[in-house]
Amino acid sequence: MPRTNFQDLLDAGVHFGHLKRKWNPKMAPYIFMEKNGIHIIDLHKTVIKIEEAANVMKQLAKAGRKILFVATKKQAKEIVAEKALSVNMPYVTERWPGGMLTNFPTIRKAVKKMNTIDKMMVDGTFETLAKREKLQVTRQRAKLEKNLGSIADLNRLPSAIFVIDIQKEMNAVKEANRLNIPVIAMVDTCCDPGPIDYVIPANDDAAKSIALIMDVLCQSISEGLTERKFEKEKEAASSDNKDADAKKTRPRKAKADETVEQPAEVAPVEAAEETKDQE
Repeated sequence: MPRTNFQDLLDAGVHFGHLKRKWNPKMAPYIFMEKNGIHIIDLHKTVIKIEEAANVMKQLAKAGRKILFVATKKQAKEIVAEKALSVNMPYVTERWPGGMLTNFPTIRKAVKKMNTIDKMMVDGTFETLAKREKLQVTRQRAKLEKNLGSIADLNRLPSAIFVIDIQKEMNAVKEANRLNIPVIAMVDTCCDPGPIDYVIPANDDAAKSIALIMDVLCQSISEGLTERKFEKEKEAASSDNKDADAKKTRPRKAKADETVEQPAEVAPVEAAEETKDQE
């Protein structure tokens, strides 16, 4: 059964595209009709595409992979940050740091710098600094937190990125394409769906539309994480049972006070031969 339906999408305004004069002809397969100079998105196709994207995200989460959420437009920032946090996924809702994917080691160094400052504050080193140095370090920490705080746990490149408004986040899409990282995105009628691996034709301007699709996708991620946890617990239980069976079948050692029956002594061959000679 699909995770969403035509009516839910209709109520959220997912079907509203851009003005006809701003359209991209490559989005024609996803457009149902034109009304009052505005293109209307075919929601039947949107339902199918959401399901496809949700299944991909679920499998990635089940495999323990990370999906990076990217949305810096005003109406999407808070929604994306909240939903991504709920499933423990990294996100970028401030300015996209240039080279974040293609120059990932440099971004990791900046994150490590932030962690070093945190350590200084904990171990008391920060208090030994001069007043001016403290101010500089505090400002640097705040700047790093604003731009990179949401990706502090991203220790390796993400396995996929999810983008809202691919025109605004063009740099993120280009970097992902260059590194062959799959791109899942909400694509409006004015955009080129070519660089996107999993297109979700939808209104990427309305907060209701964004919230509904984020809900569905994050729910699928949550399902994947739950299944992963269940499988790990099952493996752990299976491992414990194997250990218990191994202990049962292991030969028992004799205790110190137990008498071990010794085999009867055999007379030496030489003694037997002497007896024979005497006869």
